[in-house]
Amino acid sequence: MTDLLYSEEEEALRAAVRDLLTDHCDPAGVIARTESDAPHDLALWKSLADTMGLAGLLVPEELGGQGASHREAAVVLEELGRAVAPVPYLSSAVVATEALLACGDGELLARLASGRTIGVLAVGLHIAPGGAFTAVRQESGALHGKLTGIADAAAADVLLVPAEDGGLYAVDADADTVTVTPRVSLDLTRPVATITFDGAPGRRIGDAAPAVRRALRAGAGLLASEQLGLADWTLTETVRHLKERKQFNRPVGGFQALKHRLAQLWLEVVSLRAAARGAADALATGEDAEVTVAVAQAYAGPVAVHAAEEALQLHGGIGMTWEHPVHLYLKRAKADAIAYGTAGRHRAALAELVDLRAPL
Repeated sequence: MTDLLYSEEEEALRAAVRDLLTDHCDPAGVIARTESDAPHDLALWKSLADTMGLAGLLVPEELGGQGASHREAAVVLEELGRAVAPVPYLSSAVVATEALLACGDGELLARLASGRTIGVLAVGLHIAPGGAFTAVRQESGALHGKLTGIADAAAADVLLVPAEDGGLYAVDADADTVTVTPRVSLDLTRPVATITFDGAPGRRIGDAAPAVRRALRAGAGLLASEQLGLADWTLTETVRHLKERKQFNRPVGGFQALKHRLAQLWLEVVSLRAAARGAADALATGEDAEVTVAVAQAYAGPVAVHAAEEALQLHGGIGMTWEHPVHLYLKRAKADAIAYGTAGRHRAALAELVDLRAPL
């Protein structure tokens, strides 16, 4: 029987990550960074990835990683979601790493596991597992073309690029023939960019289709844990605010109508926790992973958005200000709701997987 409860080791990992984020990823600092030309917090990334070794959780020990599982990575993502941390953990330590695991490139895996190299799979953030993705043209080992909607591309050291010949190529992101153009993103803590390749040299590392499918499945499954952390933070902070805020000389949280809204939201977050943990465990064990990931993502997006919207409304006027961090959570929730496929896309995939197609 699957045990979705957190182990002692997972709780210890959570405590360590939360302590680090409390000290180095405060809301005011995140807001200030979104207003700068450097949205990614690379100092925080170094602490998480290099000092704590979290970039290599999914990488086997013989390749320089921690040899852990998706369950531990999910705990990290819960805490990163709670802090809307502007680091490329999901992009590099999960999605790019899973693509490299599918290809078996030990050299690049070791570099990503060390945290000193950031890898990004050059597939649009909106693409769902199994969905069609754009590939670039390959001529004599050089890549030509344009890819859009690539998350965290501005922070990448190496790009994993699918080509029309069916291969996945490793490309130096700093090459003169590679141009990364930032685009305005709703979620300022996970910026997207357009990448243009003008004869960029690339090294073929494997077949694109299976690598991209595996990477996006892991990204979608573990994204649910980030959405869980986000929803949990917004619920906790909203309850705290309503206990402190008074109206008519009584705490606002004492009004029955608000109690009902919070109770409903609590039920949704608890259910999301079960779905997210189920996806992480399924990815770790390989049992019914496609079905469990589809279930988690069919549920996670709407719950995270609902939690952030309730937080914004129930914080009243202060929630509408730029200085309060709740807008960061709403923007992340909205962006996550379409990342790696919408809830509707995952419901359709789930219907196919369990043979419950809609009637004609």
